[in-house]
Amino acid sequence: MKKITIAIALFISAVSVQAQTKTNAADNTENTGDDQESLAKTYLSQIMGVALNATSNLKLFEAVHDWIGTPYRFGGSSRKGIDCSGFTKEIYSKVFNLTIKRNSRDIFSMVSPVRRNELKEGDLVFFKIRSRRISHVGVYLGGGRFAHASSRGVAISNLEDRYYSRYFYKGGRLTAQYQDELEIPLEEETN
Repeated sequence: MKKITIAIALFISAVSVQAQTKTNAADNTENTGDDQESLAKTYLSQIMGVALNATSNLKLFEAVHDWIGTPYRFGGSSRKGIDCSGFTKEIYSKVFNLTIKRNSRDIFSMVSPVRRNELKEGDLVFFKIRSRRISHVGVYLGGGRFAHASSRGVAISNLEDRYYSRYFYKGGRLTAQYQDELEIPLEEETN
């Protein structure tokens, strides 16, 4: 009888250890995913110069990172060369699944103006560079930083930089009305 009791106790002990190991492995898998996202956020926030707490949209930072260093080309929309509105259009398509217009002035017609101190991650920033008209657009990342296609190619700059501060016009957030229009299924549009 002692042998059976010991065998049952060992069996229960082994099953308990195995169940605990599986639970720990599942927890580690979840933690690994969280750890990887945390590492990605830390890396991207460091190279982009944005505070870690400002990087809530990892997809935005990954998309911007993919374009960094792409050369500038007026009218361009590929990895071979891209301009500011083309870059903004690509980011909005990939990150927010929205199709926006193709030039900075037309994009501005789609937004509600936002004050500089009210900008949020993913908002747009508009500039009038040596012009009375909007001539440049970028995507705000937080912490005063924005991504854009400049004459040096796709880069991250600071709104506080003397040059950009001088030419900054307004921030903008896509209007709810426009977002609703974009969400109409294609079948409804053709009827």
